[in-house]
Amino acid sequence: MQRRNFLQTLAATTTLTVPAFSKAKPIIKPPRLKPGDTVGLVCPAAPAYSKQTVEVIAESMQALGFKVKYGKRMWERYGYLAGKDDERAADINEMFADRSVQAIVCVHGGWGCARLLPLLDYDMIRKNPKVLLGYSDVTALLLGIYSQTGLVTFHGPVGAVSWNEFTVSYLRKVLMNGEAILYKNPKVIGDNLTQVADRIDVINSGKARGRLLGGNLTVLSHLLGTPYLPEWKGSLFFAEDVSEAPYRMDRMITQVKLAGILDEVNGFIFGKCTECDPGDGSYGSLTLEDLWNDHIRPSQKPAFAGAMIGHIRQKFTIPVGVEAEMDAQAGTIRFLESAVI
Repeated sequence: MQRRNFLQTLAATTTLTVPAFSKAKPIIKPPRLKPGDTVGLVCPAAPAYSKQTVEVIAESMQALGFKVKYGKRMWERYGYLAGKDDERAADINEMFADRSVQAIVCVHGGWGCARLLPLLDYDMIRKNPKVLLGYSDVTALLLGIYSQTGLVTFHGPVGAVSWNEFTVSYLRKVLMNGEAILYKNPKVIGDNLTQVADRIDVINSGKARGRLLGGNLTVLSHLLGTPYLPEWKGSLFFAEDVSEAPYRMDRMITQVKLAGILDEVNGFIFGKCTECDPGDGSYGSLTLEDLWNDHIRPSQKPAFAGAMIGHIRQKFTIPVGVEAEMDAQAGTIRFLESAVI
């Protein structure tokens, strides 16, 4: 009785509208970007700490041929957040509603995007499809918007990253050229006898097809049990993370596994887990390879780790919701369709 009264009180006092769990929406692809288009910069999580950082982001967008528009509340600050939840959500809603803006790029990750999910206008977003780009904590927006609208979103660079040739080349091919391309790690031997960096770890060989769904593992695992995750059946699951000790990675992979997601997907792709080594004082720690052997290998589904996805300098732009084929032995992801129209 006490619990019932609490829930009734909560329902009477809250202004948030939480959507019911729903089936997969029809896929909507945003228009491809072209020179002269306007990119909206927003801070949905951490604040814009440095004016110079934002200037570099704006100049980088201009170097790509785009115009830049700032979110009205981008410089707000509320502790570790870029303003109150309603302020940050308003910037995203307004950018989607603004017909002069063709893409939305998140300045930072951090934490706070999940707090915005009940505050977004999904009907309006569905009617105004456009590119949404980011990674890390932005995973909450990418998956939340995709699950509620069917809009293809993009797990790729946030504004405050290195806009190097590798990163930019994949972004151009996906967002501007609309290419159905093959993703493969660079092979740079340098003065070594064999490749050392960016190697692929084959967990289970084989090929699989499905819609690419995933993002940052920490953020994704904390959305389990909410209506803001898509249906996983028949998908290709991809993930990455940063600064997580192996036991925490174990906990999150176990959570995803117990939720039944690993049973439903057709294949598993892990990018990079930056700064995820056992570290000092971790006697007896498991490694990431141990975790793949414990949780992924027994499925016998195609799986590999080491893709250029994550908190790294050179990164792929991965469309969330697009059909692709993975080849675990080759360590490749081949898109079967364009991600934009």
